[in-house]
Amino acid sequence: MNTAIDEALLVESLRAGDETAFTSLVEEYHLSLVRLARLYIRDDAIAEELAQETWMAVLRGLSNFEGRSSLKTRVFTILTNKAKTRGQREKRSLAFSDFENSTSDSLAVAPERFNDPSAEKWPNHWAAGAAPVSWAGIPEEIFLSGETMELISQTINGLPEAQRAVITLHDIDEISSQEICNILGISETNQRVLLHRARARVRQALENYLKQEH
Repeated sequence: MNTAIDEALLVESLRAGDETAFTSLVEEYHLSLVRLARLYIRDDAIAEELAQETWMAVLRGLSNFEGRSSLKTRVFTILTNKAKTRGQREKRSLAFSDFENSTSDSLAVAPERFNDPSAEKWPNHWAAGAAPVSWAGIPEEIFLSGETMELISQTINGLPEAQRAVITLHDIDEISSQEICNILGISETNQRVLLHRARARVRQALENYLKQEH
């Protein structure tokens, strides 16, 4: 059964008041909604409250849901709009322009890691000893250790908010690029740039850590 048919059946079950269907939907997305809300609101209790309000809004809006976007996109968009409104009220939320202008952020890779454009040999290529290091020989348990996971979490939390939103939605919550564009109201190009820069910063943090430890 394809995804479109699955979703149509799910929507019909929700409209019919199927509590099991609703519970499974909440279990699948609730933690992701709270995590997304925390990008705009720093208070855990308020983020949880916004997620709860989102589920109520989803149920109230089922009769008007026409399937122009996926149900998941609709759920996350409702949460995002609520979080932005709450964040703006508390003066803690990103303005829409912050997402649009975020491609002017700092470079993903430090310029000094590349040869000078005027260099006689290999201009603009990686400088000696500056290319990304292969992690092939590092044991998998190192990457799965609590210390490494905490480093990744701290690095993501320290990213500019637009980058943090995109990498959280894409790499943690596994939401598609197109859905992220719809949820955040940004262009596909901007989404790609934000994701690339966020991943580059996380990789750099891991490089620095692994270089020190190993």
